[in-house]
Amino acid sequence: MASLVYQRGFTLIEMVMVIVILGIVGGMVAVFMKSPIDAYFASARRAGLTDVADTTVRRMARDIQRALPNSLITPNYQCIEFIATKTGARYRESDITPGDGTALDFISVDNQFNMLGNNNELPPDQRIAVGDVLVVYNLGIPGSNAYQQDNTATVTAVGTPTVSPSVETPITTTTTRTTPLLLASDSKRFQVVPANENIISYVCSAGNLRRTTRPLDAFGAVTPSATCPASGPILARNLSLCSFDYSGSDLARNALVRLVIQITESQETVSLQQEIHMSNTP
Repeated sequence: MASLVYQRGFTLIEMVMVIVILGIVGGMVAVFMKSPIDAYFASARRAGLTDVADTTVRRMARDIQRALPNSLITPNYQCIEFIATKTGARYRESDITPGDGTALDFISVDNQFNMLGNNNELPPDQRIAVGDVLVVYNLGIPGSNAYQQDNTATVTAVGTPTVSPSVETPITTTTTRTTPLLLASDSKRFQVVPANENIISYVCSAGNLRRTTRPLDAFGAVTPSATCPASGPILARNLSLCSFDYSGSDLARNALVRLVIQITESQETVSLQQEIHMSNTP
């Protein structure tokens, strides 16, 4: 006669007890793990906010440091605007041979002169090109204001550099100009405004910081002190504070621009302040 074998499993009560114990243990673990996990995500969020603020301020500082002397204005504390430059050079003060037109003349209309140096030896992003705007001795005042096209000329041709008596590059400017450039530079210098990026504005609006550029045909089209275009790509979002302060134009010293950016997200706030020194000597 075959023997019977009895097998015993878990009872319902035992299973319920195991589930309850696991729940208690899991709850205790969750209590101890919550703080480190929250701290990790908070640190990651702060790092992200700091990175955005730092990148934004660095971008602004890089642009502001290449502003045309005496072109920076702050219509209000949430807008800063200036004319960008890509390089500067010196012009020939007197003709190589009397009457050969190699010098820049400030008495009569002059559409051709020699730049001292080889334009082709400059870094590619600093070379003078057709469409760029040359500005001589910008003071930001009537009669010497690049916004109003005073002492400016558009490049129409860049010649082949010469080597005698020195290395120089012929520059041809707008042939339709009917008035001479007004003021000569004491250091015989001029600045070059790139054709593709003339006027740059940084504007804080509706919690966003935008970078806007205006093209060449906008020169003198709008009074600079009235412009604060809230358009263009967004550089930073969730701004809780945005302030620009400019110490004013003074040829005897460097000007100072103060930037304050504050970004808030998920009740986390990151504040960043930056001071940018810029030379206003034209």
